[in-house]
Amino acid sequence: MLTYIGFLCGSFFIRLGGIPVGVVAVETRTVELSIPADPANLDSEAKIIQQAGQVWFPDSAFKTYQAIKDFNREGLPLMVFANWRGFSGGMKDMYDQVLKFGAYIVDGLRECSQPVMVYIPPQAELRGGSWVVIDPTINPRHMEMYADRESRGSVLEPEGTVEIKFRRKDLVKTMRRVDPVYIHLAERLGTPELSAAERKELESKLKEREEFLIPIYHQVAVQFADLHDTPGRLQEKGVINDILDWKTSRTFFYWRLRRLLLEDLVKKKIHNANPELTDGQIQAMLRRWFVEVEGTVKAYVWDNNKDLVEWLEKQLMEEDGVRSVIEENIKYISRDYVLKQIRSLVQANPEVAMDSIVHMTQHISPTQRAEVVRILSTMDSPST
Repeated sequence: MLTYIGFLCGSFFIRLGGIPVGVVAVETRTVELSIPADPANLDSEAKIIQQAGQVWFPDSAFKTYQAIKDFNREGLPLMVFANWRGFSGGMKDMYDQVLKFGAYIVDGLRECSQPVMVYIPPQAELRGGSWVVIDPTINPRHMEMYADRESRGSVLEPEGTVEIKFRRKDLVKTMRRVDPVYIHLAERLGTPELSAAERKELESKLKEREEFLIPIYHQVAVQFADLHDTPGRLQEKGVINDILDWKTSRTFFYWRLRRLLLEDLVKKKIHNANPELTDGQIQAMLRRWFVEVEGTVKAYVWDNNKDLVEWLEKQLMEEDGVRSVIEENIKYISRDYVLKQIRSLVQANPEVAMDSIVHMTQHISPTQRAEVVRILSTMDSPST
């Protein structure tokens, strides 16, 4: 089931390899917005407004926010096929609060507790404010961004970059540096012995050469600026996670999504055992446990989504006689956290230390109680 208003919004019936996924895609065609006349106002007229494709308008931005909130409420992962050029910036759109509804998208993504994968498809582009509102830094815990080899992405389009960073005066400077004909004419024009007629003729030729080269140099400048928007450059700057090929993207996202869901399950268990741990610390723990089990020789397998999914499923599967490294480590994490809490409470309230010892000895076995007595008796001896 698909509905659209300036963009497409897939419902939770869409599946990726059997996994329910919420999808947000883009309408690239022009959409007609029909505004009926007000029956209570005889002066009002029906209007039809053309809304360009690949652009967020106030109504479509709000609907995007609603879709993101609904998917998160249903506990569904989110897949965003990004192909936007930005937000509409007309006076009417500003009056209709396009900025507020755009900020709603940021709020929706920030509150997402499920994996969110943003993918820029082939021949698609992500520009302007649309990049800002779906940037993975909004929710680094759950958001990731990928781009196809034939896609483009940047806040400014190449033409806009050239208009700011490489204007006509910069093109002329380049001509003076690299074009032999222009250099020769400029040198002759600098000769002091020239007559007024010769100088005027040289200036005319120089201007003619300049007008001839400007379109060529401008095109080269645009191409150069476009090279900064390629997926390779985006990955080098760290704004995307990886570069994908369209043919293998479905397989990649299937295994990646399964890995993220399993990792999220393990991270929640670890966080419940010790709420003080950050996501970075938990991720480092998982990697260390994997290397401890598989050995340093297979450390490279950590980057293989399929192999890691199989390892996580094996660790989470409850079987008789099978020792789960993850479950064992989670028990130790929980134990250390509880001990830390007890120590801090006793240190903060030393007057209850004796009562606490008495209370704890009432809840342990006779063997453990005898061991506690032995330890307490040896604590005062000179040897200890």
